Amino acid sequence: MKRYDRLFAFLALAVLPAFAAPGLRGQNAESENPPTAAQAAAKEDKPPAIPPEQASVTHHEMTLDGRPLRYAATAGTLLIDDNAGKHNGSVFYVAYTLEGITDARTRPVTFLYNGGPGSASLWMHMGSFAPVRIVTASPAATGPAPYQLVPNESSLLDKTDLVFIDAMGTGFSRPVGKGTQKDFSGTDQDVRGFARFITRYITLNQRWNSPKYLYGESYGTTRSAALVDALESDGMAFNGVILMSTILNYFLRSPGMDNEFTGYLPSYAAIAYHFDKIPNKPADEKAFLQEVRAFARGPYSEALAQGHNLPDAKRDAIAAKLSAYTGLSVQYIKEANLRISAPRFRKELMRGEGLILGRYDARFFGTDLDSAGEGPGYDPSSTGITGAYVSLLMTTWPGN
Repeated sequence: MKRYDRLFAFLALAVLPAFAAPGLRGQNAESENPPTAAQAAAKEDKPPAIPPEQASVTHHEMTLDGRPLRYAATAGTLLIDDNAGKHNGSVFYVAYTLEGITDARTRPVTFLYNGGPGSASLWMHMGSFAPVRIVTASPAATGPAPYQLVPNESSLLDKTDLVFIDAMGTGFSRPVGKGTQKDFSGTDQDVRGFARFITRYITLNQRWNSPKYLYGESYGTTRSAALVDALESDGMAFNGVILMSTILNYFLRSPGMDNEFTGYLPSYAAIAYHFDKIPNKPADEKAFLQEVRAFARGPYSEALAQGHNLPDAKRDAIAAKLSAYTGLSVQYIKEANLRISAPRFRKELMRGEGLILGRYDARFFGTDLDSAGEGPGYDPSSTGITGAYVSLLMTTWPGN
């Protein structure tokens, strides 16, 4: 099997000429550092030169479920156009395509992206379904370097080709020509940019007859809902859309809506169970959580719906039940008007131990920087892995 430390070595090399950083400015900066193409063009009231589309392809092998697979890893940029047909964006992507198959033009292809919307595909790319993945100590915080990449036993490469896309303004995706970030910042603008990239990729690689899928995470699920509509409206049929950590129901987070509190309750109970914060903790976790779900759908929802008309005796009974399910004190729950937000829960559950919980994965915990504060000051589930992800990505830069 080939060395996996080469797998991402092409990330920066494919696009460095297009995105080279300007030199440091000193007293004689103009003479020591000639103006960039963009600066020279600006003086002449001309748009900067459009960088060419680029691609760097390497070839690798892996074994998945006992089956040897040969694949190509392509890091590249594709140009997309504005409504006038002028290039206004260069989109960076990394694609993994299986080799040695009869007809690549009919093999499934999946487009993957993170949310944000200002997030590159780093997290999906290096932590989900690519042929290799980063090793972390999760749910414990991952320590300092060195870090390693290993074959990914959860890769989807045996089922579908994979194309990871960086949203405009993230990773190596940048506006070009007369394009600006404003051209891509906004719901319609974001969807339009992704649609034009996917159309360009499908056309260039002759994949119009391939089964096609979208895989979005967080805000990427909201993007996917609009994106699949935009693409299908233009004649590109899709076989499926996968929504991870979906957020299609923003209206449920409107002021006065209690769905957030009832919906989170089973998760709070599972977290409290994990950290042994449940009084008289039952042995059967599954049965315990089923009980919590029934309470959330029934008595808890009904109590919140009564608002200020909820009788005091009923309020006390609901608070006591919530305390038994979450490990929080009855007094705290009553002071919160029976409504515990996720940030408050992450802060309060282990306040007495000087710890806060992770936002994305509550099994992570970290030192509380302000034990008297209202909410957690940071996210241990992010800080616990960010160093590993960034460090391995940065190894792609020359000289590192």
